[in-house]
Amino acid sequence: MKVTFLRLKKSKFGGAEVYLSRLLSELEKRDFEFEVKHCSAPKFLSSWIKTIWFNLEVCLFKGKKFYFSLDRITCPDIYRAGDGVHKVFIKLENKSLFNPLHIVYLFIEKRMFKNAKKIVAISNMVKRDIINAYKIDPEKIEVIYNGIPLKEKVSFDDIKKEFNLKNEKILLYVGSGFKRKGVKEALDIVSKLQGDFKFFVVGKEKNLKWYKDYAKSLGVENKVIFTGPRIDVDKFYSMADIFLFPTKYEPFGNVILEALNFENVVFTTDMCGGGEILPKDWIIDEKIVHKIQELLDNSEKLENLKKQAKEISKNYSIEKNVEKTLKVINETLN
Repeated sequence: MKVTFLRLKKSKFGGAEVYLSRLLSELEKRDFEFEVKHCSAPKFLSSWIKTIWFNLEVCLFKGKKFYFSLDRITCPDIYRAGDGVHKVFIKLENKSLFNPLHIVYLFIEKRMFKNAKKIVAISNMVKRDIINAYKIDPEKIEVIYNGIPLKEKVSFDDIKKEFNLKNEKILLYVGSGFKRKGVKEALDIVSKLQGDFKFFVVGKEKNLKWYKDYAKSLGVENKVIFTGPRIDVDKFYSMADIFLFPTKYEPFGNVILEALNFENVVFTTDMCGGGEILPKDWIIDEKIVHKIQELLDNSEKLENLKKQAKEISKNYSIEKNVEKTLKVINETLN
């Protein structure tokens, strides 16, 4: 049977969109029969209206189609919970329950988890959240961590020239949505570090001026470089030594794998699903400043941990992810 993959937005950006592109590319190599369905609603409509629209157009006309959905719909056969659990997210973020988007998401999410034959959680954290929020049978949920195309480092000489770098140690953050993903907290950490280093913040943020002003108020404006969005992110990963991601809620985070793959020592929170694949000592706690300072001061230890990061990433290729995903699809089809 042909599998229909669903994602509301068609985009080159966004974790789920990038994952879907990689997944489909691997499936094509295996001559796997599939189709892809995106929302046909006009772009100018509000997100909550587009969500309702997409549900109607895929569920009313589903027929005998087999749906593998990467978006919130009420009629999936398999749902990949790449966006986490919205009920948990709005509680953590203290979002207004009167916002139409949250009302729609919660209405659909409850029915989606109940109606799906199988749920793919991208971390054990997400699996626990689904069970706790909606009392879903654990046997219905399969944990499959994200996978990426594994790469080797690329030349970053032009980046060093662009930003007039010498031989400083490099700390890095990559991502949009600075508030949820902890850029303020990262700046707090950086402000307590000493030595010759630069902290690069790569990503799109509409309130960028606030973060620049905050860095200045901490006295680290000369240490922190806000690049905005970049298409050459691999060069920043290749240049970096330490990846700092103090997120408040992240179902997994492909940036974790990408940073590891390019030999970055990764520090993140216990609210990041990707943290489950890291050594416990790499989870941010009250000793985080000391941990990073030690690496800045001890190049030999830093290099050893960077090699360890690379080894961790080898277990999370897109090929391994696809093999596990296909197993779930075939078991559900049969």
